Amino acid sequence: MTNPPATHVHLVGICGTGMAALAGILKEQGYQVTGSDEHPYPPMSTFLENLRIPVLAGYSPDNLRPRPDLAVIGNVIRAENPEAQAVQAQGIPRLSMPEALNQFLVRERQALVVTGTHGKTTTASLLAWLLYAAGRDPGFMIGGLVNNFQSNYRVGQGPFVVLEGDEYDTAFFDKRPKFLLFQPRLAILTSIEFDHADIYADLEQVTEAFTAFVTQMPDSGELVSWGDAALVRSVSAKSPVPVWFYGLNSDATWQAQDLEPQGVGMDFSVYRAGKFWERFYAPLAGRHNVRNVLAVLASLDALGIDKEILKRALPDFAGVKRRLEVIGEVDGITVVDDFAHHPTAVAETLSAARGRFPGRRLLVAFEPRTNTSRRKIFQQAYVQAFQDADVILVREPPDLWKVPDGEQFSSVQLAADLEAQGQRAYHFPDTDSLLTVLLSEAASGDVILVMSNGSFDNLINRLVQALTAKD
Repeated sequence: MTNPPATHVHLVGICGTGMAALAGILKEQGYQVTGSDEHPYPPMSTFLENLRIPVLAGYSPDNLRPRPDLAVIGNVIRAENPEAQAVQAQGIPRLSMPEALNQFLVRERQALVVTGTHGKTTTASLLAWLLYAAGRDPGFMIGGLVNNFQSNYRVGQGPFVVLEGDEYDTAFFDKRPKFLLFQPRLAILTSIEFDHADIYADLEQVTEAFTAFVTQMPDSGELVSWGDAALVRSVSAKSPVPVWFYGLNSDATWQAQDLEPQGVGMDFSVYRAGKFWERFYAPLAGRHNVRNVLAVLASLDALGIDKEILKRALPDFAGVKRRLEVIGEVDGITVVDDFAHHPTAVAETLSAARGRFPGRRLLVAFEPRTNTSRRKIFQQAYVQAFQDADVILVREPPDLWKVPDGEQFSSVQLAADLEAQGQRAYHFPDTDSLLTVLLSEAASGDVILVMSNGSFDNLINRLVQALTAKD
């Protein structure tokens, strides 16, 4: 493979999960890599430090000295960003992150794209791990750190590249959803729900984005879609390529039946076109993860991977960081970290936690910090989402001032609504006050689940440290 004519690549907004992965890919391929970000924080800042990639704090034209051959602009960067403006003013060639992935990672290989509102990271990680275990030496770029590889990227030399394709916009100079820039040999569509309220007005616009994705797939492609959801079925039916549906219902080509919790994971039987195919064990809790595994099994069968290889390799999947990840156990208290933030993901995660930790009291600390969860769109949906929790501690959304008056989510209201349906719930103006009450509540035998798509002011580590000191 011939490298494009660039030796120094500078990434603006480098600490995003995808941008950091791209930085690692470029570094491994021999490029000089630099980057900048407004507020570098772990785990990506640590990840980049370990790769010896310099990260400049803050955005400035000075960060472009010496002048890079190419700039990659992350989608967090806005048009008024002084560094992005300097890139344009100086005539430095620029790419969006998806364009850079196509140019530097995919190239002539076949892209396998995992998309959908939920489950992308776990499903893509499973796909990459099983391809690796089957000897296919895949490349990948995934929106989370895959424990089997201790990385969220891999260059690889095999014929396949696994990409997590999301519906968020590409860059300030390209408002298309990221996944529209990929041309998949095979795609997985896990779900379609409303999200990203800062760029989509409603579910109809989200659906239009996914419809554009499935209808632009190349004629040689294949689509594996969740068949239990009517909306996913209707969108998938518009694709020009063969579609294989998976799910827990009897009308899907690929079905999972006889689900049984087993240790930290699930046993289940797989049926293909109504006939028993094989029984599997996956070290992942919850029905939603059985669906994720089923999507990957259907995909790999379409790619010609033997099911016996998959059965042997699946139990060795080590999961993804921040997906029901046990961080520590102190004095009988288990502390778990999870990325869930959308109400559907919150409900599925709590259900999975109930199955994984049966009979134990479940305390949940929740930070609504996404552009969608800071809005009142899901105010009532969250009331139902937390039904499996025993105690819920909700922080006021950070940067709530960015949301217009009348559209803001209320942690006070959520706590009141949860109390009204018989649950114990608290609201807090900040993380410090939440941590104080959480420590006073915690008792031996409890499971504490911290849920946020951000750092939550380092709550998870502060909690473990405080419990250890208390013990």
